[in-house]
Amino acid sequence: MKTITKSLGALMLGTTLVLSSSVMSFAAEKMRISLQLPLKSHLGQNLVLFEKEVEERTGGAIDVEIYDSAQLYKDKEVPAAVGSGSIEAGVASLTRYVGDVPAVDVFYMPFLLNSEEKVRAAVAKGSPIRSALEEAIAETGGQILYWQAYGGAILLSNGGPIKTPDDLEGKKVRVFGKTLGDFVTANGGAPTMVSGSEQYLAYQRGTVDAGMTGVSGVKSRKLWEVMDTITVTNHADIEFVVVVNSNWWNGLSDEIRGHIEAAAKVAEDTVRDDMAGIEAAAYDAAKEAGMTIYTPTDEEIDAWKAASQPVYDSFVSDAGDLGAKVLDAAKKL
Repeated sequence: MKTITKSLGALMLGTTLVLSSSVMSFAAEKMRISLQLPLKSHLGQNLVLFEKEVEERTGGAIDVEIYDSAQLYKDKEVPAAVGSGSIEAGVASLTRYVGDVPAVDVFYMPFLLNSEEKVRAAVAKGSPIRSALEEAIAETGGQILYWQAYGGAILLSNGGPIKTPDDLEGKKVRVFGKTLGDFVTANGGAPTMVSGSEQYLAYQRGTVDAGMTGVSGVKSRKLWEVMDTITVTNHADIEFVVVVNSNWWNGLSDEIRGHIEAAAKVAEDTVRDDMAGIEAAAYDAAKEAGMTIYTPTDEEIDAWKAASQPVYDSFVSDAGDLGAKVLDAAKKL
C-alpha cells in the first residue's frame, strides 16, 4: 500500500526521478523465507532484524517475506524446497542436511562442543569446520547465508529429571536428528523423530515420554504446558542455518549480494551475542511457569559421557573423510 501511494504521488508531481524509483519498487525481487518456529521466537525476531537490514541496505530492491510457524514447509522439508528453488530461502536445523552431509552432526557429538568458546570457534566464518560444511551443503542446490545460534540441547520430561542414562531407559524420546537419536539409543531410550512444530502435540498426546530441544524453544512454544521438568545436560550444540537457493542467489547482482551478506552478518552476530541472555530469560520464564530445572552433577555427566561413546563410533563410520576432518578439528578447540 505504501508503494502504491508513493507512485501516485510521483505521478501527481510529475517528478521523473521519483517515478523511476517507484517503478523500481514494483519490480522488487522477492525473498521468501520459511521458518518452522513462531515469529516471536528468537530465530523469528532475528529474521525480522535481517528483513529490516536487507530492505534498508538494498533500498527496497529485495522484498523479504517471512513465513513462520511452518506455514509453507516443515523443518525437514526446507533443504529440498530451497535446493529445488520452490522457495528462495529457508531456516532449517543444521542436522536436516545429515542425509547429504553426515558430517554436519559433529555439532551433536555428545559433550564435544560444550562451551561457548568452543562453539564460537567452530562456527566462526572461515573456520575449518564451518568452511568444510558450507562447501558440502552448497552441492545440494542451496547454500548457507548465515548461522543462527539456538543454544545447548536440554532434556524435557514429566514427573522428575532425567539425571542419568538409567532414567532414560525404556523411554520414547523426541529427537530431531540422527545423531541425537543415536545418543538416545546409546543411553537406553527409544528415539522418535518429531519436527519442532509438532513436538507440543507429541508431548501432549503422550506420543513420546521425554524430549530434547533448546531451552529457548520451551519458552517460544510454551512447552511448560505439557512438560514439567528440564534437565540441563547441554549435551549438544543446536545450530540453525538460513539457506538460500543457489540459482536465485547467483542471479542477483554483486551489489545486491553484498548488501544481503552485510545484513546477514549483522543478524548472525546479533543472535550469537544475545544467546546467553536468551537462554537465561527462557530458564527464568520456565521457572515462573512452574517447571523444575535440574542441573546434573559432574558424576552424572560422566555417566552420560561413558554411555555415549558408541555415538562417536557411529559418526566416524557414517560421516567418512569429511566427518573425520571436522571431528578432529572440533577436538582441537
